[in-house]
Amino acid sequence: MSLRKAVECIKRNKHFLISSHTNLEGDALGSELAFYLLLKKLGKSAVIVNEDDVPYGYDFLPGKDIIRRYKDNMKVPDFDCFAVLDCSGLRRTGEVYRLNLKAKKPVLNIDHHISNERFGALNWVEPDASSCAEMVYKLYKKLGIPFDKDSATLLYTGLLADSGSFRYSNTTSFTHKAAAELLRYGLDVVYIYKKVYEEVPFEDMRLLTKILPGVRREDKGKIIWCEIKSSLLRNKKLSFDLSEHILTFARAIKDMEVAVLFKENLGVKNEIRVNLRSQGAVDVNKIAQCFGGGGHKAASGATIKGKIEQVRRRVLAKIRESLK
Repeated sequence: MSLRKAVECIKRNKHFLISSHTNLEGDALGSELAFYLLLKKLGKSAVIVNEDDVPYGYDFLPGKDIIRRYKDNMKVPDFDCFAVLDCSGLRRTGEVYRLNLKAKKPVLNIDHHISNERFGALNWVEPDASSCAEMVYKLYKKLGIPFDKDSATLLYTGLLADSGSFRYSNTTSFTHKAAAELLRYGLDVVYIYKKVYEEVPFEDMRLLTKILPGVRREDKGKIIWCEIKSSLLRNKKLSFDLSEHILTFARAIKDMEVAVLFKENLGVKNEIRVNLRSQGAVDVNKIAQCFGGGGHKAASGATIKGKIEQVRRRVLAKIRESLK
């Protein structure tokens, strides 16, 4: 679906329910909050409901306090359209999709994942976009809605997060052009970067030093993997998501082609979160899809049932097939 049809959908509806994927990060939050501000400037009403709380590090985002966390039997205002942003599948919203089971309102699917399932009545999917924030930026431009410091902060955060600070292969000249325009609104880019990437609590950093010695390599260094067992966490939820820090270290290792992080999910027995990163030669989205996940060619993930040792063997075997 084109940008034009997304604009038509926004124009003809007045009341919106907005959501994004579980395990929220900068692009999901920045995109949905910027989309919310866009709707408000058009005179529309909107409510944002997510499965999860706003994660640590994103307390600086303008408007974060308007986000509601999903609860069973929760009531939301009547809506005409269910807008799902940065989400490859409807079930990736967690339980939020249930708010539309009875209402059965049209779903507007705005996303940039190559693995998107085209689950909406209207599907605007751009796999070549650096981020969903880049797509919301296009909406502002197409609708003639002026940016301000709040919307610029939100969109810049989304661009920054999903482009890997503008260093991933999904970064294009358009990405830089969008960022350049947003910077005109007095953004403190040092502050934004620090909040997203650098304010790791001391205890979490100490935990990182316990995890990194477990990094392993296989296939002449082409595969780098690491695991986090729940026993190491001692039932402590990380206040800061260390996954990207671990994967950043792994990606920096010479000769690496694919990096994998296996993490036992706290509170769920025999459920493993798998994060995959590629230098480009291997399409990790295809690997993730083999296990019910998905994402991008160079960055994907999946949640797999089983013991961590079993899951690790299965995933590494699939990666080796892709390296042949």
